[in-house]
Amino acid sequence: MSRRTSKALPTGTSKCPPSQRVPGQTNTTTSIIDLANLFECVVCFDYVIPPILRCQRGHILCSNCRPKLTYCPTCQGPLGSIRSVAMEKVVNLVLFPCKYASSGCGITLPPTEKADHEELCGFRPYTCPCPGVCCKWQGPLDAVMRHLTRKHKSIVALRGEKIVFLATNINLPGAVDWVMMQSCFGFQFMLFLEKKEKYDGQEQFFAILQLIGTPQQAENFIYRLELNGLRRRLTWEATPRSIQEGIETAIMKSDCLVLDTTTAQLFAENGNLAINVTIAKC
Repeated sequence: MSRRTSKALPTGTSKCPPSQRVPGQTNTTTSIIDLANLFECVVCFDYVIPPILRCQRGHILCSNCRPKLTYCPTCQGPLGSIRSVAMEKVVNLVLFPCKYASSGCGITLPPTEKADHEELCGFRPYTCPCPGVCCKWQGPLDAVMRHLTRKHKSIVALRGEKIVFLATNINLPGAVDWVMMQSCFGFQFMLFLEKKEKYDGQEQFFAILQLIGTPQQAENFIYRLELNGLRRRLTWEATPRSIQEGIETAIMKSDCLVLDTTTAQLFAENGNLAINVTIAKC
């Protein structure tokens, strides 16, 4: 299969399964909401699910907020590590609304199923994946590509499983981003090359591929980034990052293709860096 090449200028800058109701359930009613509200954490206002911790007077807190506190925010009494066994038994009988109910999801679920549903909820808001720009857009997963094509028209888009990503002017000073879209297997991918300071003012390049899809969908693919020079070859293979996860954590952990400026120059030609990108199904 032939490779397609396109220049990526320095910018400096699949659908989730639809929400479905459990058979036999009706719309969220006032009584269900009232019951669920009994399990609302007084600190973060999220619903408390096991392990449920309480103060000496019975006020409950979620396990995420408890380590941050010394006194109960309701009665100011001292906090220990007392679990509310009775409330833990009752909570499994309660149906909780999805955390994205305000965005339109009307499903209610037991606490054991709530987190898994919210990972794939069709109403879950996603942020704009473009780096280095002050874009505050948020929307559902199936609207991400529409946003990118309308508001970020400068991003080059290519089709095919094998392409060449040509990052131009890599010697520009300061932090710079290069971005390109790749479409194959019915999905859209974004390739990022970022130059930034990592340690003691030393600049490094970080290259990573992101799927505009869920982490579960990302597990179905593997990608390879390859640099070729005179008697030199450098290759990185990994699973794409999901747009849900973002790329910053991977870059901080160097869980991507990392080049220092000296290594980048070994593969660059006239200040441009060509990266061969191959995406395959697992």
